[in-house]
Amino acid sequence: MARTLKSDKTLFIATMLLVSASLVMVYSASAVQAQAKYHIANYFLYRQLTWAVLGTGALFAAMRLDYRKYREPFVIWTLLAVTVVLLLSVFFFAPINGTRRWMSFGIASVQPSELAKLAVILFTAALLERRMHRVNEPGYTLLPIGVVTLSLVSLILFQPDFGTAACIVGIVVAILFAAGLSYRYLFGALLLIAPAAVLLVATSDYRYKRWLTYLDPWKDELGNGFQIIQSLYAIGSGGLFGKGLMEGVQKLYYIPEPHTDFIYAVVAEEFGLVGTTIILLCFAMIIWRGLRTSLLAQDRFGALLALGLTMMIGMQALVNISVVTQLLPTKGLPLPLVSNGGSSLLINLVSIGMLLNISQQSSAMASVHAKKNE
Repeated sequence: MARTLKSDKTLFIATMLLVSASLVMVYSASAVQAQAKYHIANYFLYRQLTWAVLGTGALFAAMRLDYRKYREPFVIWTLLAVTVVLLLSVFFFAPINGTRRWMSFGIASVQPSELAKLAVILFTAALLERRMHRVNEPGYTLLPIGVVTLSLVSLILFQPDFGTAACIVGIVVAILFAAGLSYRYLFGALLLIAPAAVLLVATSDYRYKRWLTYLDPWKDELGNGFQIIQSLYAIGSGGLFGKGLMEGVQKLYYIPEPHTDFIYAVVAEEFGLVGTTIILLCFAMIIWRGLRTSLLAQDRFGALLALGLTMMIGMQALVNISVVTQLLPTKGLPLPLVSNGGSSLLINLVSIGMLLNISQQSSAMASVHAKKNE
């Protein structure tokens, strides 16, 4: 069966445009700080380029591997076991910026929570394929999904990483909703999640400060509000066309780590509204093609898997951009396919490869049916 990118050129091109933008913007945002810290202006560029090459290779590999193989119990349980081991392993590594989210190996670091997103999506999609007809039975369907999801989320919260934990919960809820979960369970989950989230914020000093900063960053403009204020300055000063590549000012020790979570602000300052709109359009194309792939999938597993992968990328992009523009409190989530970060880039490119394979399988099957009907 021939496999081409015929039906998904839009998805592929949008992805490659974001990866290309990542290389350019990571260099622009990090060159001065990399030169000062490592005496190599291209330090972060070389790292991001390495991960981009590895990720693109993984994308093509995932694109050629039949997605139905991922639903095998051995694959799913092995992936979950590896994820749990990695999430536990981070606590044996030195903290970075007060958190234990990374496993550092010299110049390379791995963030296991990125793998956790993929593991939860595969587990949920595979289980619902077999039990979708009884999705509203708590003990039969909701309990195993809840146990696996909350187990991984709990480990991630201990790192602590509230943003990734919330993202995983949101993805699982979206998949369950698409599978036909009753509204009463959705409202019930909301009634449980809302007070739990409030409790997590109220009992954590740094989360509480982030919430207060979100409400009024200028109240502590030289402290907790400094980062978001500088981000808004960068966005506002970019205007329509921006100041030009490498001409941004806020990345020069005003926005902390501008090549990671706040890279969208650097894009806004250097390429203005035009540049940020192009980034948004690329994400819109990925979400559109991902949802289309879910709708046209030939089986339940493919449909739910495509939905979960699309939600993973789309939700994280929405949260990141909302944080940078002060529509949400700071979460620490990178901009998918754009922010500096090897684990995030690799997992997202693998996810795009999976989406491409689901689409290819659907297109091939549709062609076969069309020939039979001729």
